[in-house]
Amino acid sequence: MTGATPVSLVPVSLVPVSLVIVSRHRLAALQRAVTAVRQLDHPRLELIVVADPAACAALAGLTAKIIAFDAANISAARNLGIAQAAGDIVLFLDDDAVPEPTWASRLVAPFADPQVMAATGFVRGRNGISFQWQASEVDSLAQDHPLQVPQGPSLHAGSPGRAVKTQGTNCAFRRDVLAAAGGFDPAFRFYLDEADLNLRLAGQGLTAVVPLAQVHHGFAASALRRADRVPLSLHDIAASTAVFLRRHADAAGLAAGWRQLQQDQRRRLLRLMVEGRIEPGTLRRLLATLHQGWQEGLHRPIAIPPPIDSPAPPFLRLPDTGPRPGVVLAGRVWQARSLAKRAESALAERNIVTLFRFSPTILRHNHRFHPRGYWIQTGGLFGIAERTARPPVLGSFRHRLHVEVAKWAKLRPTSAISIVENLSQASHCDMPKTRD
Repeated sequence: MTGATPVSLVPVSLVPVSLVIVSRHRLAALQRAVTAVRQLDHPRLELIVVADPAACAALAGLTAKIIAFDAANISAARNLGIAQAAGDIVLFLDDDAVPEPTWASRLVAPFADPQVMAATGFVRGRNGISFQWQASEVDSLAQDHPLQVPQGPSLHAGSPGRAVKTQGTNCAFRRDVLAAAGGFDPAFRFYLDEADLNLRLAGQGLTAVVPLAQVHHGFAASALRRADRVPLSLHDIAASTAVFLRRHADAAGLAAGWRQLQQDQRRRLLRLMVEGRIEPGTLRRLLATLHQGWQEGLHRPIAIPPPIDSPAPPFLRLPDTGPRPGVVLAGRVWQARSLAKRAESALAERNIVTLFRFSPTILRHNHRFHPRGYWIQTGGLFGIAERTARPPVLGSFRHRLHVEVAKWAKLRPTSAISIVENLSQASHCDMPKTRD
């Protein structure tokens, strides 16, 4: 891996981009993701949704390319989306994730450099504050390695057996490069699909890491895991690992990878059992699915996927994306109903709305995107936001508000602040924009 090359963000608002979201039997999560996508500040964006028939019917009125697909194979579903993509750059977002308003424009900006073939950003976890994923590399044994990057965008070259890892819920590729590579390999029905693509593309160009291109990823329940990330089966993880190692590692690496997978998953399940989240019988059953999946993966047919060469239908712009002003609302926990009404009124005026609702406690903070379309941070006035901090956090309501607003001003517009003093009165102040 070569050293990081810092780059400057160059406006690429005229470049058409396609955003692909794959969803299967998670309509509520998908609808929330689509609500957030409609607030993206990139003005030339088309949305492609590949989903089960019921979800497609629910989105029938949306100006987007809707593709019905109900097989449990995320790679095949994504390839259907790629075939429909008319944008120069194709972005991917999971259905249980929501992007920051500046996500798309930031993620595609490095593609102004013709050497850039892919880009990825940072991902926040379930509490909306801590990072779930940052920058990393993946090797031929499917092992991740943290990658130190500057705060601004940087470019990285891959090397044999090692590549910058693009997170599936926050990544973008040049369409022609992606299509020529055959997109994602359907042999990876779930897990390691992006890592395989990253290694296949490693020698073809640079990958940009854009820390401020951020999404929030919540891990919704699925057929493979509960909402609290407890697995229901390890079959697909094992099968995909076997396929990955057969393609990218030698015989010794295949054996070592199997040993490592067993150790990692057994350690994970033992931790869940100690925490009381699974029973001993469940541990044994899940380990059995791991062995079954491994055997299936050893015999699964693998071949480099053929190019995706079918012409895409015309670009279908998603209406109403583009820059919007930002409004911040703040108040106390007992003003929840009034604050929610104000948030919805501000949304109706096409604002990006961030709401802070504090209680007189030391409760830890959470930050999330409400299904109605506004961002909300809740917690105690004296509680911590970053999990590495120590409570109590001392200071006035206004001081705490300005501290928290400053953190998000880099990711979304937050210039106008309204503090609800009581149910019938508000105090207004302005903050300078700090988004870079």
